[in-house]
Amino acid sequence: MGISCRQTDSVEGGPGKIKRGRVIGVVENFHYKSLHSQIEPLVLHIWPRSFDNILMRIRSEDTKNTLAKIQQIWQELLPLFPFVYSFLNEDFDRLYKAEERLGEIFVYFSFLSISVACLGLFGLASFTAEQRTKEVGIRKVLGASVGNISALLMKDFAKWVLIANVFAWPLAYMAMSRWLQNFAYRINLGVWIFLLAAVLSSGIALTTVGLKAVKTALADPVDSLRTE
Repeated sequence: MGISCRQTDSVEGGPGKIKRGRVIGVVENFHYKSLHSQIEPLVLHIWPRSFDNILMRIRSEDTKNTLAKIQQIWQELLPLFPFVYSFLNEDFDRLYKAEERLGEIFVYFSFLSISVACLGLFGLASFTAEQRTKEVGIRKVLGASVGNISALLMKDFAKWVLIANVFAWPLAYMAMSRWLQNFAYRINLGVWIFLLAAVLSSGIALTTVGLKAVKTALADPVDSLRTE
């Protein structure tokens, strides 16, 4: 576990003043900000007479007592400065807090939207099956199987689900592309993402409609023909 302790006074030299020194090492590029920003030049300098942060690696088994010991040593060495600390993992987590909240909101609204859509589809499937009760009965009497009748009732719904996906893809692509522009380093939106969304949405819709379609297809054809 990493911990950062901060001193509250200003660094000697101050902003805008040139500091000269000898280069003792070069490291590979690394992210010291969030992925919203590109990797920028960074100089890590050793300045024994003044500092802003002390980085420590501590064990997480007894964090409370460890912090108390660090605070005691700090107050002995620097009694004029308050002991202010933060955990690096929490600092990094805060960099993406907005994205985490946005993700949670999307999950909740997606679940709510899918639930409402499934209820609507089930109601529409029930209405359609009720309107075609006699047709289903006649087809069963003439030898149609449960699978054929179920496929007949589900065919129209599958068509509209696919049409809805075609209209949704461009809107989803524009929305996701605009959101990804907030990141300096981002993924590319592949076709497979939209195909997967189409398969999942079609599967959910057809499962919802299929429950009612199979129930209608399994009904006694005599009862279906008696329906007015």
